[in-house]
Amino acid sequence: MTKIFNSPADFSDDQFEGFLDIYSDRLRGVAGGAVALRTGVPQVAVVIGGGSGHYPAFAGLVGTGFATGAVVGNIFTSPSAAQVYSVAKAANQGLGVVLSFGNYAGDNMNFGIAAEHLRKEGIDTRIVVVTDDIASSDDEEKRRGIAGDFTVFKVMGAAAAAGLDLDGVERAGRSANQATRTLGVAFSGCTMPGADKPLFEVPEGHLGLGLGIHGEPGISDEAMPTASALSEMLVEKLLKSVPIGAGKKVGVVLNGLGTTKYEELFLLWAPVAKRLRNAGLELVDVEVGELVTSLDMGGTSLTLMWLDEELEAFWKADAYTPAYRKQAAPVAALEAFGQAGAEAEQETAAAPTFSEASAQLAASVVAGLEIMAATLHQHEQRLGEIDAVAGDGDHGRGMVKGIDAALQAATSASDGGAGAAWVLQRAGQAWAEKAGGTSGVLWGAALEAAGTSLENDRSRYSPRDYVAAAHAFADAILELGRATIGDKTLVDAMLPFTESLAGSVAGGRDFAAAWQGAAAVATEQATATAALSPKLGRARPLAAKSVGTPDAGATSLALLVTALASLPTPALLS
Repeated sequence: MTKIFNSPADFSDDQFEGFLDIYSDRLRGVAGGAVALRTGVPQVAVVIGGGSGHYPAFAGLVGTGFATGAVVGNIFTSPSAAQVYSVAKAANQGLGVVLSFGNYAGDNMNFGIAAEHLRKEGIDTRIVVVTDDIASSDDEEKRRGIAGDFTVFKVMGAAAAAGLDLDGVERAGRSANQATRTLGVAFSGCTMPGADKPLFEVPEGHLGLGLGIHGEPGISDEAMPTASALSEMLVEKLLKSVPIGAGKKVGVVLNGLGTTKYEELFLLWAPVAKRLRNAGLELVDVEVGELVTSLDMGGTSLTLMWLDEELEAFWKADAYTPAYRKQAAPVAALEAFGQAGAEAEQETAAAPTFSEASAQLAASVVAGLEIMAATLHQHEQRLGEIDAVAGDGDHGRGMVKGIDAALQAATSASDGGAGAAWVLQRAGQAWAEKAGGTSGVLWGAALEAAGTSLENDRSRYSPRDYVAAAHAFADAILELGRATIGDKTLVDAMLPFTESLAGSVAGGRDFAAAWQGAAAVATEQATATAALSPKLGRARPLAAKSVGTPDAGATSLALLVTALASLPTPALLS
């Protein structure tokens, strides 16, 4: 359990402040993460990232021969698109950028959005997604990225340091990912800062086979074996997933997840090495230690990367980072930039003109966000517990982080004199930027779309305008998330709510009554998601464990629309 912290909510930011101070001789902080000090020779920028809680991944791998920059999100939560954009802009040296991360929905969304922004500015940006976890899916494209992050990042960093162009670095990264396979086991769950119990528990005398690195439990519980039997379990399952055309040389990582002692890893390595060699494999530059962790989780994972001549050269190449050093001679001539410069510039647009009706509605928007904030703070723990059954347990915390940022931005915009559309747009942008993760992307985009639909120059607003805003909210989530009814997501509550609201208003029902009726429908449908099996997101690999528990996203949406029914109707319809 994490003992050293001030505020649990600020754990990620506070630890990063200390990290930057310690390693100021080799990297510098920028908005959203860190970039390496340059060696004077421009190269392709390899920008990695994800949530905190995995050190030395990701920030600990920034340096010569490895990553050019790392984006640092909240614990187990994807960094926002704004953070990714900021770090990539600072890391870019004029030769293009490769963004790389583990295969999780929030990371795919946020890194993807940032890549589009970078490309629009003329920065050639590629994406290499790590998909090494054989336990999460038989389909390589659907696999999670776990400790294989390390091997893929290492290869691309070495390729960039060797002077390969953007095409070459991207190709090397994809080659490394296709050659990498990982399987992990958990002995105990991890505990979030400030929490009084772990996100999951492993039954006494068992291990969880097929763990994730975001606090997800194993896919199945198995009786705890001896070290020899554990080595057999890991090696045999990995060797059943050998890449097509693989040779006999492998780069190897035996990884600790957070509290498994180095001595235990050394003990386990002996039978693992024997089994790998008996299988005819040549072991190249073995790494045993904590390289991709999950806070204080007890557990270990075995990663194999089958090497061709090029991958072997990059795997063995020198590197110098805060947490990882492989070098023949000290790195010299680091180009110091100082701590203050080269952050991505943020343009601040002026609020557009607005009508009196829009100003009145802006006050209701802020009041509504205040109600949402109170609701989410009240139910934060419950939402986290629901999410932890088959996910990473961060939904409650992420939603609270998002609504707090949205409320602050909306209040500031309203106090500064802005209409409803602008206030809601600013709230959505702040939610997406600060919350991160899948829910951060979806709620941020949805609120911004709802604001855009309202417009600032209306002389009055009718119930049909609010229905249009609800449709815009839903359309944004559908477009980004690609979920449908039955996938066990917030869509299962959102679409019935929107359809009920639209139908009641079209039928002439009083808007307040229409909203209350639609909220009841959303609550009913959110509860019904307990019977569903997830088809998208982090819960999908743990579908069986999810059945019987409602979806966290659908639950939070139902709680919010129900609470918003208390918003005074005269203010809403002014």
